[in-house]
Amino acid sequence: MRVYLDHGATTSVRPEVAQTVLEHMTRKYGNPSSMHYLGREAKEALEDAREQVSGVINSLPEEIIFTSGGTEADNLAIAGVARYYADKGKHLITSAVEHHAVLDACINLEQAGYEITILPVDEYGAIDIDDLRKAIRKDTTLISIMHANNEVGTLQPLQDIGKLAQEHEIIFHVDAVQSLGKIPIDVQKMNIDLLSGSGHKIYGPKGSGFLFLRRGVGITSLTYGGEQEKRFRPGTENVPGIVGLAQALVLSSKEMEHEMDRIRKLQKQLIQGVMERIPDVKLNGHPVKRVPINVNLSFKDIGAESLLMALDLEGIAASAGSACSSGIMGPSHVIKALGVQPEFAPGTIRMTLGRENTDKDIGYVLEKLALIVERLRKKSSSQERKIGACNCSKG
Repeated sequence: MRVYLDHGATTSVRPEVAQTVLEHMTRKYGNPSSMHYLGREAKEALEDAREQVSGVINSLPEEIIFTSGGTEADNLAIAGVARYYADKGKHLITSAVEHHAVLDACINLEQAGYEITILPVDEYGAIDIDDLRKAIRKDTTLISIMHANNEVGTLQPLQDIGKLAQEHEIIFHVDAVQSLGKIPIDVQKMNIDLLSGSGHKIYGPKGSGFLFLRRGVGITSLTYGGEQEKRFRPGTENVPGIVGLAQALVLSSKEMEHEMDRIRKLQKQLIQGVMERIPDVKLNGHPVKRVPINVNLSFKDIGAESLLMALDLEGIAASAGSACSSGIMGPSHVIKALGVQPEFAPGTIRMTLGRENTDKDIGYVLEKLALIVERLRKKSSSQERKIGACNCSKG
């Protein structure tokens, strides 16, 4: 049996979306900048997609800039805004649990003379609004806080953040890659000025994404060479990817209420099942205020790599909650920011649910996971006893 629980990393392309993508690669393949019939057809498809995306997040079509994915959208938003408003101020605010697309962009700006305030988070991974309020300065030009955390799933209080940003006339950017298509997003109600989205997290094609840029907000382009996307993202548009992204987003939006209710039940079943069957395990992220697909768990006295390899041998695909940096495995910046105890942190894994998952999948995972954890702990305990005996003999 094979069970895919890594939808937070990527998703399969829906069959109907794949068909649309194929059509725009083989039959409707024109360059949107061309004046002939194939170019006009491609241009119409591009603008239809722009309208579809804007309709889901309640923006204007002209406020959508298509990109190659969430990372490019994050980079364009952060570096673009910072450079455009450099004369007004060079202070930016973000959080300790952002995706590296945000954090690394901030580090790059810091090296160029900008000041970055990184807000701490509580044990669940959420920022404190009072901390944000205290961090705001006269020269603050941008606040960048994600919607749903990519590792632990915790939802940030976007409406409160947006209100505070608006009161201080600060631009507010949101990385919504993990929440788009799963939780309702209204950029007007949430007072969001820029929002990043990605296609391959919502059953669309890889290499497709967008940035919502509120009318009136300025950004400086990071690339040059054409008039496309209002010169903010020059180069021939990836029409197959864009139309696929738009279709996938519309379908996810239409199915959201029913599908996410179903996913929440599987999420609850998985979390409760693990807690009942396996001792010494910790749920990371907020127990309620979290994206429905995410289950992040830390197992005491086990390494994530061994656990994931054992799961893979049983046909279960999951991912690590720890990152590999310079060849050294260790707890990720998110797990560290949450303050997960040292005996739990190395054994952190993320399981993210999706459209094809069923009750049967969860039952299979719970059965195999319990056996694997028990086996790995026995092996670890046995190795510790051997090391202890060896040390004693040397004494």
